[in-house]
Amino acid sequence: MKYQIVHTNTFEYESAVDQSMNTIRLKPRTDECQRLLSYRTEITPASLTKEHVDLWGNSVEDFFIPEPHRHLEVKTTSIVSVQRSPFLHYVNYSPEMKLIFHSHLFHQHYLSFLNETSYTFLQPYQLREVEHELGPMEDPVRFSRQVMEYLHKTFSYDGSSTHVDTKAQESFALKKGVCQDLAHVMIGILRANGIPARYVSGYLYVGEDSALKGDAASHAWVEMMVPGIGWVGLDPTNNVEALANHIRVGTGRDYADVSPLQGIYRGGRSSLEVKVAVTLLSQRERPQGLRAASGG
Repeated sequence: MKYQIVHTNTFEYESAVDQSMNTIRLKPRTDECQRLLSYRTEITPASLTKEHVDLWGNSVEDFFIPEPHRHLEVKTTSIVSVQRSPFLHYVNYSPEMKLIFHSHLFHQHYLSFLNETSYTFLQPYQLREVEHELGPMEDPVRFSRQVMEYLHKTFSYDGSSTHVDTKAQESFALKKGVCQDLAHVMIGILRANGIPARYVSGYLYVGEDSALKGDAASHAWVEMMVPGIGWVGLDPTNNVEALANHIRVGTGRDYADVSPLQGIYRGGRSSLEVKVAVTLLSQRERPQGLRAASGG
């Protein structure tokens, strides 16, 4: 599957601002299942970016605008090829995998993705509620899929109920939220049960499949570490594996590690408009388990 992604962030300021310093994480990754074919950043007022790779392997671009301005637009255009095949439901939790999962080395290696953060922390009574519904965790592979299904069934997708700073325990209490909230809650549950889990930011191609949610802006899902296999993506918002419809940009412990755009400036208040368009350019394979479509 080959996609074009056009992501536009437009800031309007109530008065002229100056000394605007910004950081963006909008460049899709290249890895074993995804290849970045082209990428372009356009900034108005014009500014050059300086790129580096952060601790989590994400591409980060910094830029500075010294002159006064009342409008800032950051537009990125990416072309990405994605090839993933569903396999998690075929994985049997073998004795060898169990040995790895319970080893001290496994725990130490993925400690960053086992420790809770302010975004992913859940109260003990909330975790007990999940255990009451699903039972104790014995097989991390099966349990992770059960958690995904549980959240998809019990949470309502509601963009007005939470905001970018909402924590997992808050959205869990509401049983409402958006993809960011469901990802944080799922990560909190998995980590509390000893399963390394990380936050993934990116894009979702929906096409004409109205059953899928998350294409209006950046999307978020979860990756859990399968012992002896590697990171596997699960999307609790849509109750699917993260397959060829999911385009990865960044990974980290939570949203704070992969925030698409951060900045500071001197001046008055601002408003932000975000537009994301994901267009299918070619289709080499049809994602199994999802209805294929040919629109953006």
